[in-house]
Amino acid sequence: MHTKPPSIKIGVQNIRKGFQNEKVNLQVIEGLDFEVREGEFVAIVGPSGCGKTTLMNIMAGFLAPDTGVVTVDGKPRAQPNARGILITQQGSVFPWLTVKQNLLFGLPEGLANRDALADEYAALVGLKGFENNYPHELSGGMLKRAEIARALVVKPEILYMDEPFSALDALMSLRMQNELLRILSIERHTVLLITHDVEEAIHLADRILVLSPRPARIQASFDVPFAHPRRLSSPEAQALRVAILKELGVTGTV
Repeated sequence: MHTKPPSIKIGVQNIRKGFQNEKVNLQVIEGLDFEVREGEFVAIVGPSGCGKTTLMNIMAGFLAPDTGVVTVDGKPRAQPNARGILITQQGSVFPWLTVKQNLLFGLPEGLANRDALADEYAALVGLKGFENNYPHELSGGMLKRAEIARALVVKPEILYMDEPFSALDALMSLRMQNELLRILSIERHTVLLITHDVEEAIHLADRILVLSPRPARIQASFDVPFAHPRRLSSPEAQALRVAILKELGVTGTV
């Protein structure tokens, strides 16, 4: 019996984007093409300033490309919607609302199980008992959990994550990566992650795309064939890390 391969969830076709003012015309993205399968976790790494966040904003529908198209389930995506949620390093919770009120904010007023959904997703991310706390009363890790719960409660098909853990210390970042994997084992989503951390990409992703220096193109693509939980100290994971860093121009003892 043959297993049907996952369908294409996201298509990026010949995307180009530049910015200009009176002094300079800056081409940021130049002819990007790739696909993301249903349920796949794809990480995107690249040099600083190469256009990673610009690409994410285009894919999430917040920024229009100059040419090309982004498709979701084969249909062009022109603007943001609840099918895809963007999580950034800046955070997205409202400081004047409690954890539960933040989760309720994105849910329709007339939804029958609205309260139960908010409680369910607070518990899913480990915030049961903290539903009535305000953001300033939470630790950095708990606040990030609240942001993830707020994104998941609206039942998105796609998570767009732009360096979501970069503001956390190394230990808390690793804990949140493991927390994300735990959640994804319960609720399967298609995920795109922008990161500058190669080990984070190897720890989380099914596939890693390396962008070139600006204007960004796909320079290399690496499958990550290791089962979870992953041991980043293994020779295979370290060899993959070295290969990705080489594409990023980092060589020698790393």
